Amino acid sequence: MQNVDSFRIAWLLPVAWFYWQPVLSEFTSLFPETTVFTGLFPGFARNLEGTFKIEIVGKFQVIEITKNNSNYGNNFTNLSLKIVNHLIKLKPKVIFSSSFGIWTIIALLLKPFLWWRVIIAYEGSSPGVDYRNSPIRLFVRRLMVWMADAYISNSQTGGNYLIEILNANKDKVFVQPYEIPDERTLPSYVEGFELDISSDQRPVFIFVGQVVPRKGLPLLLQAFAVLQERGYNHYTLLVVGDGEQREELEAFCKEHNLSDRVQWTGRVAYDLIGSYFRNADIFVFPTLEDTWGVVTLEAMLLGKPILCSQGAGTSELIIDGENGYVFTPDDHNKLADLIQNFLDHPELIASMGDRSRQIMAQYNPVAAAQCLANVTNLVMRK
Repeated sequence: MQNVDSFRIAWLLPVAWFYWQPVLSEFTSLFPETTVFTGLFPGFARNLEGTFKIEIVGKFQVIEITKNNSNYGNNFTNLSLKIVNHLIKLKPKVIFSSSFGIWTIIALLLKPFLWWRVIIAYEGSSPGVDYRNSPIRLFVRRLMVWMADAYISNSQTGGNYLIEILNANKDKVFVQPYEIPDERTLPSYVEGFELDISSDQRPVFIFVGQVVPRKGLPLLLQAFAVLQERGYNHYTLLVVGDGEQREELEAFCKEHNLSDRVQWTGRVAYDLIGSYFRNADIFVFPTLEDTWGVVTLEAMLLGKPILCSQGAGTSELIIDGENGYVFTPDDHNKLADLIQNFLDHPELIASMGDRSRQIMAQYNPVAAAQCLANVTNLVMRK
């Protein structure tokens, strides 16, 4: 019998983002005959150049059907049908396919004829992508789940959705964070990089993400406005990112006397994110809705305490009171209380940051790749 690790394996990813790449690299070391097909490739992350085979198929396009500023909205990802030719040429034994898009549908429809196994990778669950009130979408997803051989998800919430809503066999559902950072690709130091922040402007709270309604930055600024009223003004909020809300929120800061406390960096290169984390003390993720939220794990990996909204899938990795706190994304007064706790007890920063590192030690690319390898071996024994 052919060794399992010599089987050809395909990954179908609409976008091979940087946060996919550490596990793809480790997975390829276990299964060298792995090819990643994608509609958009931003390039290899630092220190991962050439560690897995990548093929760009057609173009990646998101078609917006309806827009909702507070969640993901109703979108359709348009991917090239040329993937059929690529798969027929490769003849993989196993296909990992992201979520419930057109490439997953194609892989499942061809499965009875080409005898490959299909594993659905479902990033995580949130109201904006669950479509629980759409009978047609739920019917299609349930049919896809019935046709697939196994399922993986970063979060327990995602796993529960597969089992409880889509009727997946619980014995075929595997929960393991696989979209995770690697410190090799997220260096925490770039020579000569320093922020101009004096000691009386610390601690530094950092927000990293798009400045759009879904990311919840207004809630965070409202919390700091409450702290301003309470007489707290020795801190800095570092906003790393840009977006359509920036002008509106800068006006809010001016109105509430926060302008001297909030620094706006705009968009920064991915290679610099680690340096911004290094210069900060506490990471805050106030998102209204994120199926996962790798940026939380980046902050944990680099030893930061976390203030994380329940709207993020990664909130499952925050042990409340140990490496940070979890809050509801609709109560700025409660968030202000949690921020104030760090201002009143700065010794928490180091202890909670150490705990974040400890937690991330078990969620690493090697462990994720081994889980994916176990799922691969399982479906091949069917």
